[in-house]
Amino acid sequence: MTTPRDLLIVTMDLESGRSVEPGDLSLALAGAEVIDLLEARALTLDGDHMVPGYRPALADRLLDEAASALAREAPYESVGDWLWRRGRSLSASYLAALEAEGQLTRQRRRRWMPFGASETTLVDSPARRQAADRWTSKEPVLAALAATVGIGDERTEDSPGAADDTVATVLAAVDDAVRHLQFERQRRGIEQAAFDNVWRGDGP
Repeated sequence: MTTPRDLLIVTMDLESGRSVEPGDLSLALAGAEVIDLLEARALTLDGDHMVPGYRPALADRLLDEAASALAREAPYESVGDWLWRRGRSLSASYLAALEAEGQLTRQRRRRWMPFGASETTLVDSPARRQAADRWTSKEPVLAALAATVGIGDERTEDSPGAADDTVATVLAAVDDAVRHLQFERQRRGIEQAAFDNVWRGDGP
């Protein structure tokens, strides 16, 4: 399994009480891919720019796809730019991959749910148990990525950090990207609320 898959599984298992925004999760998944590619030595960081290394054979299809998508000519792509480019709808891609592998099932929701929507549920599998073990061991990278999308304990200055400076750079970039997306979401919500008030005649 990979860090992005573990992150998605943990998010689905622990999401009760709040809904994780797909955009936030997609950015975090893209960051998780960078961390795994660093570990596989498929890239290194020069500051915050991603410099491709040798092209390893990666068993995971989506991670292999990520390695193929790396910019291979200078000036190389920054981690932040990668998150926005690679992260577009990435959570849906990972969900589709888990479903295709039989790690998800779709169950019909109750009759009162609109349009006969289905509910996606994780099956009991070695991958799920591995992700759970990694989570319960409080592995710092997985915990940090999950906290960024609102799962688990909120990160503080006292939270365990990544031992590797390059990984810490990636985690900081994910934090910045998610915060920016949340700000934009909030700004658009305020603008839409103001428009709705004017439309209803509640505005000045």
